[in-house]
Amino acid sequence: MSANVLSDRIKNLSVSQTLAMAAKARELKALGKDIISLSLGEPDFNTPDFIKEAAKVAIDENWSTYSPVDGYPELKQAIIKKFKRDNDLDYIPSNIVVSTGAKQSLYNIAQAMINEGDEVILPAPFWVSYSEIVKMAGGIPVEVPTSVESDFKITPEQLEAAITPKTKMMWFSSPCNPSGSVYNKEELTALAKVLEKYPNIYIVSDEIYEHINFAGTFCSIASIPGMFERTITVNGVAKAFAMTGWRIGYIGAPEEIAKACTKLQGQVTSGANSIAQRATITALEADPSEIKYMVEAFHKRRDLVIDLINDIPGLKVNKPEGAFYTFPDVSFYFEKTLKGRLIKDADDLAMYLLEEANVATVTGAAFGNANCIRMSYATSEELLIEAYRRIKEALAG
Repeated sequence: MSANVLSDRIKNLSVSQTLAMAAKARELKALGKDIISLSLGEPDFNTPDFIKEAAKVAIDENWSTYSPVDGYPELKQAIIKKFKRDNDLDYIPSNIVVSTGAKQSLYNIAQAMINEGDEVILPAPFWVSYSEIVKMAGGIPVEVPTSVESDFKITPEQLEAAITPKTKMMWFSSPCNPSGSVYNKEELTALAKVLEKYPNIYIVSDEIYEHINFAGTFCSIASIPGMFERTITVNGVAKAFAMTGWRIGYIGAPEEIAKACTKLQGQVTSGANSIAQRATITALEADPSEIKYMVEAFHKRRDLVIDLINDIPGLKVNKPEGAFYTFPDVSFYFEKTLKGRLIKDADDLAMYLLEEANVATVTGAAFGNANCIRMSYATSEELLIEAYRRIKEALAG
């Protein structure tokens, strides 16, 4: 086969490390290894029955033809009501675009807005796909480092220092994947004060973990005065409603940007799955208390795993206020030899834990922080206790 059969674009694209580690774990499981996976960001709950029932009704009602490219009008209305109810944001239908998952929403935004050489500020750690999506659009990711000591949040001073004449956007998630950190209203207001000085910079606020939030309150940066007109708010139903496989995400954005995303989507995938959209109407119209049982379970597991991590010598961890991940600093083990194996970095440590402890994690390097590893607690307490027992034993050398 010709050496030039693949494009430079695809050759330069990194493989998603979360999916790669999950695939490796499945491979080892198939070989009979007792692998506990803490690698994937997927709730271990089933989709709630009332949402499944709505999908069954939609099938019986024959919602089986192509859907509008930007989403059914009824779903867009449900999204508008959700944004008002939960985020105090006032959108109209022309601001809303429904996509095949929040990941497609992010890709659409990048392709619709980023030109070659545009810089995009990424507070690190960031979700693994941000930097690759930005690069595919010709943009330049500008990583702003944080640490466990700062609760993995950037300061206004760091944001100001990262801005150049080429800065087009800032992308961030709150609650954050991978750190679980949640920016409160005061912190977002302080960042907004910096951004006020640069009216041409747009913000992508990824709020997919909004409801998996233990802080009691949540603030969207678009609700801060002066930010609404320049923020694209990204959300979806995968995490909060345990609907990862249904593949529905959506944005609230200025009309020009929403129209551009619809234009792109019309050429690439057209409208999202019709049955999943109908079920999502029911999910979004439900009171958030319907999913409280899942949030409470994640909160309890968060407290459990923080105690378990703190019991392992050398690991440093913040107390995440949302999502279902911990992101401990594991640099204590770098350049140490464990069971005859030199651990040079987080990549080595993640592989060592997979092969020695049979526990799948993800290297922090993929998220923009090479001192950490990401560990999901979207699994049972019993498995979490066993996983951390194995990790502690493996790290004892």
